[in-house]
Amino acid sequence: MDVPTPRPGQVIRYEYLWKREADRGAEDGRKERPCALLLSQQMRDGRTEVFVLPITHSPPTEPALAIEIPQAVKRRLKLDDERSWIILSELNRTPWPNQDTRVVPGSKPETIVYGQLPEALYNKVRDRWLELVDQRLVKVVSRTE
Repeated sequence: MDVPTPRPGQVIRYEYLWKREADRGAEDGRKERPCALLLSQQMRDGRTEVFVLPITHSPPTEPALAIEIPQAVKRRLKLDDERSWIILSELNRTPWPNQDTRVVPGSKPETIVYGQLPEALYNKVRDRWLELVDQRLVKVVSRTE
């Protein structure tokens, strides 16, 4: 399986490590889940690094820290019908490619990408995330290969 070039707004299958789990010493996520690829950057040493936001069915305790994914977008991405939110208050910062990406179940040909968020939704996610960064409300879990 080829690993695609990371593009902001892609929804990928990824073993996300929550900040609370990392704080308890975990190095690996407990569950594979869809995640939104927020940013991709080329490092000075030539490596690529990405910022990944988790997608969850759990309603956010603080609605301002998440954005709900519209059902039409979920259908296009072939996600389930349950309500889902992109959490903006934490992210995984990780090299690309990495060992924590997973194949989307049932994908033919096999891929780690569900699809792309619509531009308007991605822009809303990015802009709100930047506001939260300015307010120092974003927690980062740095992952290694």
